Amino acid sequence: MNVLAQELNDILKDTAAFRLLADFGKRLYFPKGIITQTGEAKKHAHKFNVTVGMAFDKGEPIFLPSIRKNFPGLSAREAVAYAPTPGDEELRELWKKEIVRKNPEIDPGTISTPMAVSGLTNGLVHIADLFMDPGDVVIIPDMFWGNYRLMFEVRKGGKIVSFPFFDENNGLNIDGFKQTILANKGAGKVILLVNFPNNPTGYSPRIEEAEALAAALKECAEEGVDILAVTDDAYFGLFYEEGTYTHSLFSKCATLHERILAVKVDGATKEDYVWGFRLGFITFGGKGMTDQQYEALNKKLMGSIRSSISNGSRPAQTLIKKGLQDPGYLGEKEKYFKILKKRYEKVKQLVSARSSSTVLTPLPFNSGYFMSFACNNISAEKLRTELLHQEGIGSIAIGEAYLRIAYAGVDEEHLEELYGTIYKVAERLAAE
Repeated sequence: MNVLAQELNDILKDTAAFRLLADFGKRLYFPKGIITQTGEAKKHAHKFNVTVGMAFDKGEPIFLPSIRKNFPGLSAREAVAYAPTPGDEELRELWKKEIVRKNPEIDPGTISTPMAVSGLTNGLVHIADLFMDPGDVVIIPDMFWGNYRLMFEVRKGGKIVSFPFFDENNGLNIDGFKQTILANKGAGKVILLVNFPNNPTGYSPRIEEAEALAAALKECAEEGVDILAVTDDAYFGLFYEEGTYTHSLFSKCATLHERILAVKVDGATKEDYVWGFRLGFITFGGKGMTDQQYEALNKKLMGSIRSSISNGSRPAQTLIKKGLQDPGYLGEKEKYFKILKKRYEKVKQLVSARSSSTVLTPLPFNSGYFMSFACNNISAEKLRTELLHQEGIGSIAIGEAYLRIAYAGVDEEHLEELYGTIYKVAERLAAE
């Protein structure tokens, strides 16, 4: 094992973070090579800097005019220079402040400084690199984003273990979380992944459910199991109902128990409506973790980034940084939150008016971009194909049982037509 990796492991020893690391995670480190030497040169090379693989003209990165004209507000360094492996330092600090602003339960001194990654999917893959060995169990409620299978089972050789998302009262299945963790504690560690607001259901826990889930996780940790609690916060902030827990579950897990390492994977992708920017962040939180231990984890993460994508998009990081610094930023986000909330309220009204339907049953939803129907006595895939080819409506079938609708992508004035057509086609199929 490389001596740098061993040094990081020594810093992390006796922590849940170290016990949770995969074999690859234990071997990861950030090399003292070109990147480190380039960083030193930026500080001390006052005459010539010939470290980095970039071309310059009169001291500034070369910037083709045909491209520059489309970045009128950015300098060459802001647009085309390499970003640091962990991300733009100022942006990372700004994002941490935003996490604390949006999650005031968090003490900023108890979490790491976020690391920039190339979108939330990329962030989850890096977490899998650090913490997943073949055969490791990933516990996820059964209503989950299908890409998790590719990430955790196909890429890493792990095993997804799921349980019903909702209990018999159509609330979050807290007991399912607890019992599934305890049933898989034999290996001494489990990886738990939660996604709120949830894709595909559009559900987020109520305040009392979030508290109960945190209590259940603490009970499991007290049973002697190390838990990696990963929050996929892709749709964070889009909470529409009173009584919903409007913080990330990371807030509760970050200082919950010494055997729990919390990981918040979030980003600008959907929070700031920049889907194609592919900019996400990874933040760690663990009870009793020190700044030195967080830095060791971040260096391992930097090793994963460096060995795969090298670094993220500089223009995406620059533009988000400038957005966060703009005095109009929060007001603009509030404007579009209200638009999406009105679409949610319209959908709630439309499905409530069809509550007597025996063909389509809406699953509970209160947040995010989506809602899903349980399809009763008809095939969700058949419904999807009929809607697509006969009505020109695209939707997502989840197996044969559920149909997901991304109502966030439809203007409010068209929602009545959309849902009217969905119910009409479903009822026709049921009658055939």
